[in-house]
Amino acid sequence: MTPKSMPTSPPIPGLTELTPANLEAFPCCGIKSPAHEGRRRKHGWLKAHFPLGLCAKAAMADGGKPCGYIEYLPGEYAWRGVDACGYMFIHCVWVQMKQYQRKGLGARMVQACIDDARKAAMKGVAVVTREGPWMAGTALFQANGFEVAGAAQPDYRLLVKKFKPTAAPPVFKDDWEKKVRRYGPGLTIICSDQCPHIAKFVADIAQSAEEDYGIKPNLVALQSHGEAQNAPTPYAVFSLLYHGRVLADHPISRTRFHNIMKKLEA
Repeated sequence: MTPKSMPTSPPIPGLTELTPANLEAFPCCGIKSPAHEGRRRKHGWLKAHFPLGLCAKAAMADGGKPCGYIEYLPGEYAWRGVDACGYMFIHCVWVQMKQYQRKGLGARMVQACIDDARKAAMKGVAVVTREGPWMAGTALFQANGFEVAGAAQPDYRLLVKKFKPTAAPPVFKDDWEKKVRRYGPGLTIICSDQCPHIAKFVADIAQSAEEDYGIKPNLVALQSHGEAQNAPTPYAVFSLLYHGRVLADHPISRTRFHNIMKKLEA
């Protein structure tokens, strides 16, 4: 293949800031249908948090397809199991389309957050990462100057990019086992509207628990950032607890729930 015929990478899309006025014009974390329950709840959550300084930005590819998203807000309002007061806190960042992955779009979104944090005279930027599902990995942030400030089981990392070296770092809230025990026996599903995909997983698991195992779950819907910061897992906005132990610290499918219950019954 000659240099002239070598394929070229698509240009990195620009970012559009989401507002209450334009929310409906953009897919919500890949969800297009306005009738989707999770999307409807997420939009309500976003509108409630815009006045608190929340910023959500979307990257759109040619043809109007979503290819990236980042969401962040002042750390005192973070919906994760952290104390990040004074820092801008990133909830989520993702690049959806393969042709834009590892091409600089993720770095562009993270830099947008860094720029906004500097303008707001904050201490820096913080984020919780993991190598498992539902959260961004550590590599993106370390490549952009973040350092590890804390760790939590099984593979969570709290990363920070400080603007002032002497600033106290953000920390995990910890005491996870104590927080799990306060929910007592039985099956507890902890959830929130911060992620639009959670609603479906909660409905599926709750239905399966009752129909397949005769268990009526205790559904705990987090109503505030304070409740989220004191949830029993670092991810905070979803967890599945059973008789004082964590069965899942991120959304799982009905099939995965069945597999976990089979192991418990074996």
